[in-house]
Amino acid sequence: MTGAPGDSPGMGPMLVGYTATDAGDDAATLGARLAAAAGTDLELAVVLPSDDRSVITPPDAGYDQYLRQQAETWLGRAEERVREAFHGHSRRAGEAHRQVRYDESFAAGLVAAGHETGASHIVVGAGGGGLRGRHRLGSVASELLHSSDLPVVLAPEGARRTDPGSGISRITAAVGTRPGAEALLEHAVALAAATGAELRLLSLVTVDLPPSVDTGVIRLAGAAHAEEVLEAARHALPQGIDAEAIVGTGDSIEDAVSHIGWEPGEIALVGSSRLAQPRRLFLGSTAAKMLHELPVPMIVVPRSHARQPQEGERR
Repeated sequence: MTGAPGDSPGMGPMLVGYTATDAGDDAATLGARLAAAAGTDLELAVVLPSDDRSVITPPDAGYDQYLRQQAETWLGRAEERVREAFHGHSRRAGEAHRQVRYDESFAAGLVAAGHETGASHIVVGAGGGGLRGRHRLGSVASELLHSSDLPVVLAPEGARRTDPGSGISRITAAVGTRPGAEALLEHAVALAAATGAELRLLSLVTVDLPPSVDTGVIRLAGAAHAEEVLEAARHALPQGIDAEAIVGTGDSIEDAVSHIGWEPGEIALVGSSRLAQPRRLFLGSTAAKMLHELPVPMIVVPRSHARQPQEGERR
């Protein structure tokens, strides 16, 4: 595709849900890469338990102050870690902001922070214990993937070892004809335009059909589907932007994903399940299966997602 990075309108800051763990550093590094590539700001947020506690755990002002100071220290270290991501870019340099906030849950606090800052994405790391380069969902990521109205970016284990300034080379969107496909394609186009990445459309229809369908029909359906999504993309893409369309094949979703070529600087996009409420996330079975084998970050986009500027957001 052609076009200068950072030209896409409506791309807000990248909001990172930070924890002082390897997963937190994975999220911060990936968030910095996305922000630097898109020319947007980076928001680093730590969410602490709210003051609404039960009588079993009464407030302790000294301990609360200690937690606050510790969170500020963690954020300071994270900010230093990602600062290099904005170094050396010829276009507008992004800025890193940090905040400590309180909420009943980490996920709810991140969604609220996303609304207040006008964030376009929420970035979180995989849960501990995952294989390097793979995803293992922790409790925060799982909650976000079943409740957020903002796209959620999942940083695989080991993303912290990637050069924060390496950019985004390609966006691969797993598109189809189910509800939410238009929102996913629109988001993929906007992100590719903002980051200057190539755009690729992936069809998994050949491994997402009923087992009773014979292989000949599967091959024909797959070829027809690839042409269908490519033709739809050509009508939807802005002038000067093109996209490749490929068909994943295999005995299962996991098998198909493992045999697709993935670049080190690539990002995969999937849509929310058709069972999700409009403007909400719900991780579907296909996306969940993809996560098992996907060696690159994944972005899950809500159905009917359309970013609207929030009152008081930074611009």
